[in-house]
Amino acid sequence: MTRNQDIYNKLIEITGQENVLADEPLKEHTYTRLGGKVDFYVTPESYMEVQEIVRLANEEAIKFTLLGNGSNLIVRDGGIRGIVMNLQKLSDIKTDGGSITAQSGARIIDVSRHGLKDKLTGLEFACGIPGSVGGALYMNAGAYGGEVKDVLRSTVVCTPEGELLTLMAEELALDYRTSNIPDKGYIVLEATFDLQQGEYEEIQAVMDDLTYKRESKQPLEYPSCGSVFKRPPGYFAGKLIQDSELQGKQIGGAQVSEKHAGFIVNIDGATANEYISLIEYVQAIVKEKFGVHLEREVRIIGEDAEV
Repeated sequence: MTRNQDIYNKLIEITGQENVLADEPLKEHTYTRLGGKVDFYVTPESYMEVQEIVRLANEEAIKFTLLGNGSNLIVRDGGIRGIVMNLQKLSDIKTDGGSITAQSGARIIDVSRHGLKDKLTGLEFACGIPGSVGGALYMNAGAYGGEVKDVLRSTVVCTPEGELLTLMAEELALDYRTSNIPDKGYIVLEATFDLQQGEYEEIQAVMDDLTYKRESKQPLEYPSCGSVFKRPPGYFAGKLIQDSELQGKQIGGAQVSEKHAGFIVNIDGATANEYISLIEYVQAIVKEKFGVHLEREVRIIGEDAEV
């Protein structure tokens, strides 16, 4: 028996054959529709299974990567070795008084809608954010003046050793599009948000307005990673790119959106290499014209394809 077959069998023992895929193309699991294959793609259904998979990766000294719903991520064309875990099957959302507890795999947009249903205000800003709850904490997601840190009370995480911890929001060092979650190697399993009682019609009106703004300004008709760059101090990334006359610039199947310059879209079967090359080109031109370095908001992981 090969080592890979042995690990495959152990993963099946932990979480069931229906939750383990071998040699899975990651472009099937990212918003950009980019990414090569992973050795093992697993979708556990309980916190205990998450812990056991993490411990197995440690015992076997096999590379382990956590993948959210792939909305703010580029996977390189060579894919990822080892185990990729996706928590999409951990997606329960529950209300308790003025708080909502959501598992990591739930979409943050669905948590926002849950708040509307229960007349709880505070998460309206998230009504158009496509990421998962885990991803939202990972990068302190925000939009239209609101951020996760404004409403987060606590989280349950799995450590790199496979232990469970409950942490308060202030222990996560949440700041503009950052947290200490990647540095600590935490896997977010659930989050509790403290919200306020509100009026259904008022909450709905805010969400409708933000949804209209998003749909009218963002190129949602194409695969993309969302907003590519962080907002540089004193500037707007999209405005800098637009003023650099880069809208419509294309490398292979990747294009700087003609609708919103802050987005790069996959309009024609782009490769990850083309997408990344366009990101680097935009950074170089904006730096040359305005002296401003555009820092990526999107994460890039994985290996380059073999030539």
